Amino acid sequence: MNCQRQHGMTLVELLVALGLAALLMLASSAVLLAASRSYLDQLESARLADNGRYAFDAIARALRQTAWVDWDATAAPLAHAAHDSANLAGLDARSLNKNSDGIGNPLTNSVNGSDVLALRFYGTGDGAVLNCAGFGVGAAATEAQRGWSIFYVAQDEGGDGEAELRCKYRASNGVGWGADALIRGVDSFQVLYGLDTDTPSDGIANQYVNASELDARDAALVLAGASEAERQRDLQRRTHWKRVASVRVALLLHGPGMAGDATAPPQYDLFGAAYADAHAGQDPGVRIVPASLPPAQRGRLRQLMQATIMLRNGPA
Repeated sequence: MNCQRQHGMTLVELLVALGLAALLMLASSAVLLAASRSYLDQLESARLADNGRYAFDAIARALRQTAWVDWDATAAPLAHAAHDSANLAGLDARSLNKNSDGIGNPLTNSVNGSDVLALRFYGTGDGAVLNCAGFGVGAAATEAQRGWSIFYVAQDEGGDGEAELRCKYRASNGVGWGADALIRGVDSFQVLYGLDTDTPSDGIANQYVNASELDARDAALVLAGASEAERQRDLQRRTHWKRVASVRVALLLHGPGMAGDATAPPQYDLFGAAYADAHAGQDPGVRIVPASLPPAQRGRLRQLMQATIMLRNGPA
């Protein structure tokens, strides 16, 4: 009878096996972490896209409603008077107090040079016309009673200080103002206005300028009238704000957590590099450099969204 001796693993073989197993586990863990990070980044990117689409839907709906008049109502005029104020207004690199009157007394401490966009429109007796917050706007007997939808960026003072795109509106009873957040995580909100410079106007934008440029062109007008009231009426008739045919809007959004994306661009030009190169000095916010932001915001996942929206109603 032949007996064969059984041999186990040597210590060296055991250590090699353990080492290989450890390397395999490390590699598997790295793949799992990368897959998890990729999934979270995709989820966050989708959330940013959803936020941007929601904001653009609200802005586009309000812009296309601008200058609307209820032709069936007896209290509202069938057409805007030539000396009525423009249905469109804006401010560059400003923010607002949610309780202030309209866009009066703006705040200079804007979030990264974000702009203000203000829109006016007539309501209806049944409140079927909604402002940017989704509240019905009643019929207006005069142009001063038109509804408001105002978009601006401010920090959440009662929470973590995150920047929000807000919708400001006048209360349904016409007394007092309110503002609600539409989306959070806004780096910059920028607006350009498509100016129809043709005479006569053809409703097509020939150039895009910011709010400050429109105000500067208005300031250069030589107004007719013997009194200040007459000159003001002439300004309302001739203001360049009534020659705006379309509006270009850009939003730079960031996610809530650190992304660590090595492929992220070093800067974001909200209206393209050419415009930023020419105007970034006078129009802050059109170029955002993440490295210059506060440390807690530098490593965020970011998404830039742009849209050009035509105005449906004629200038008034």
